[in-house]
Amino acid sequence: MNDRPKKSLGQHFLTDARVAERAVRHADVGPDDVVLEIGPGRGILTRALAAKARRVVAVELDRDLADVLAGEAIPNVEIVKGDALEVDLPKVDKIVANLPYQISSPVTFRLLDHPGWSVAVLMYQREFAERLVAKPATDAYGRLSVHATYRARCEIVERVPPGVFFPPPKVESALVRVRPRAEPAFPVADEGLFLRLVAAAFTQRRKTLASGLRHASHLLEVDEAALKPLLADLPHREARPETLAPETFGAVADWLHARLPGGAS
Repeated sequence: MNDRPKKSLGQHFLTDARVAERAVRHADVGPDDVVLEIGPGRGILTRALAAKARRVVAVELDRDLADVLAGEAIPNVEIVKGDALEVDLPKVDKIVANLPYQISSPVTFRLLDHPGWSVAVLMYQREFAERLVAKPATDAYGRLSVHATYRARCEIVERVPPGVFFPPPKVESALVRVRPRAEPAFPVADEGLFLRLVAAAFTQRRKTLASGLRHASHLLEVDEAALKPLLADLPHREARPETLAPETFGAVADWLHARLPGGAS
């Protein structure tokens, strides 16, 4: 079986058992927990989880690696062969994973849409981790920061050096603890419009909010002719997106929702 890292899949295998064990501790995995792992690779984190959890469900896209890990026949580990962005995810209590970095964003938000779990400890590139937890008026603050704040509480619990992976990535990594909110951080009238507004604003982050929305109005999926006259009175129209708090974006989205004919499409 070929368990060599595949560059096409962005594989960087964790090699330090101490880091794996700390990830398990950061999630406070216990004997009653069913845990989801994504991208188990050679299984160093899988084995640490299996030693503490009632059951581990490990989703692996690389069939060679999945077969090697399945061959170990760890009694409380189930190997699911498939893409974590597409397979049916099981009901679990916790999530602990050294995520494939190239799918960090979509898999994170897929997990946030997957109900029932209480905490995740996820390995990211440090730059991505800093964007998840960034505050307004900082360089790392952007669309990801707003979306993450709206849906969850995130904190960096540990920085991880390149040398604990094979092959070593060219960047530092970080473990992030994510706790999903039972309800969003603040109410919005139309969640779809709110999220599209944030996306549109940050495609033009160096422009003022009104100017950016004018240039990226197609991303809002609203009637452009109806939007244009509203921009003159848009709240915070002269502010730059990176200075606005997540709840401020929510208030702007609600203001637009109340004035657009029929609301957003």
